[in-house]
Amino acid sequence: MAARCFDPSEYNDFLFATIGEERNETPLSVLSALTRLDVDPWQEAARLARLPKNQAIRDISSAIGSLPGDQWTASETSRIAARLVELLPSPKESASFLLPGDRIERRIVLGLTLMWIIFASAWIAFVVRTSSPNHPAMHADSTVIAQQLSSLQSH
Repeated sequence: MAARCFDPSEYNDFLFATIGEERNETPLSVLSALTRLDVDPWQEAARLARLPKNQAIRDISSAIGSLPGDQWTASETSRIAARLVELLPSPKESASFLLPGDRIERRIVLGLTLMWIIFASAWIAFVVRTSSPNHPAMHADSTVIAQQLSSLQSH
């Protein structure tokens, strides 16, 4: 698993909470359920913590409903999800971290933006400088053209 840039313990209440009992009367935790769904529990907890409560409840309810075995009705999954959402840290508390991928993406975007600004500035400066009638390159080009024309006329 990838290293995380947040304190996993801030999600412990949520991840280790019991969804309910399985048919064999074994308690099923959120951590176990997410793992069964092949979802990284800490990343999912972080994602859910950033969502508005209603959306988080819908997402958790959907996840519970997609567990094998059809153990809970839709109303039960909604009730369970509402209880579990209360165990997530508030968005303000959980917004203080970034996953490694988020940091990398932001750095890439920032770097590319800065490179584009530098390139655009240099290009504008070049165009402005070379389009000036007093620029030496303009005179050199006109001198070369004049010499070529005079050599063509003399032949």
